[in-house]
Amino acid sequence: VTIREGDGEPEVYTIVGPAEANPREGRISHESPLGRALLNHRAGDTVTVDAPDGSIVVQIIKVE
Repeated sequence: VTIREGDGEPEVYTIVGPAEANPREGRISHESPLGRALLNHRAGDTVTVDAPDGSIVVQIIKVE
């Protein structure tokens, strides 16, 4: 999934199970705050992520 926060650069992540997660390599767990927020959404959606440092809003650019 490709997302963008505000006017920032697009970020690409692969949503995986907890055992395969490695955020440095762009693999996030479906149980993480970002992973949970992105599930069941599609390109063009805007979602709010309840992260440990506060809420952030991201736009989903592309889902593969």
